[in-house]
Amino acid sequence: MPLRGEIPEEGDLVVGTVTSIRNFGAFVTLDEFNKREAFIHLSEVATGWVKYIRDHIREGQKIVARVLRVDPVKNQIDLSLKRINDHQRREKIQGWKNEQRAMKLLALVAEQLKVEIEKTDALFTEALTERYGSLFAAFEVASADPKRFQKDGGKAAWVAAFLKVARDNIVPPHVTIHGTLAISDPSPNGVEHVRNALREAEKVDPESIAVQYVGAPRYRVVVQGTQYKHVEELLKRATEAAIANIKEAGGAGSFERA
Repeated sequence: MPLRGEIPEEGDLVVGTVTSIRNFGAFVTLDEFNKREAFIHLSEVATGWVKYIRDHIREGQKIVARVLRVDPVKNQIDLSLKRINDHQRREKIQGWKNEQRAMKLLALVAEQLKVEIEKTDALFTEALTERYGSLFAAFEVASADPKRFQKDGGKAAWVAAFLKVARDNIVPPHVTIHGTLAISDPSPNGVEHVRNALREAEKVDPESIAVQYVGAPRYRVVVQGTQYKHVEELLKRATEAAIANIKEAGGAGSFERA
């Protein structure tokens, strides 16, 4: 995983490995900060009274902790295990695993380009991380939306190699969302007006959007794709198009997100 700054900041969530346990606390090396040592005091291991520290933590264990204090002068970093919740812990570990995988894929890209992996920072890694939020996210975009990635990367020599590695190794994420569209028109031509409105919804992106009959006047609008933000935008545009169309024809429409 690309190492972060030399030291973490207070409040950061960090991944570490427990190296030594004492009665008063545990020592940890920080995986993302070049194995820099940090310390977890006994009072920060778990909520409540901790009688035996080894009931909560063990040597060699991979942990997620919150940075409490950083003293660069004393070269001291204090952590807490109890000040994070399960959701934060899972997200941090998953992100760390993703970046570990991204580094293996980056090695394949560097191999194709015949350059040392360290030199990819200046070539494209730093720029990709800044643009997409993480290196793994860049590989996901390259796999799911190669045209967008190609446009973002331009004609740089590394783009083709990056796209190939992404295509060969990353299964694009799949997102499905839906909601209920209620549209009606009591006029003599109401049935045709409703049909036209539903067509307007599907026309936004016929490959990604499907309208399913639930029971008049309700219809389920289902949108599928690889990027959640894009799928949400399609759902919004599709339902707004249908509602605008039916209202223009004299009918009524509303939408409820599932």
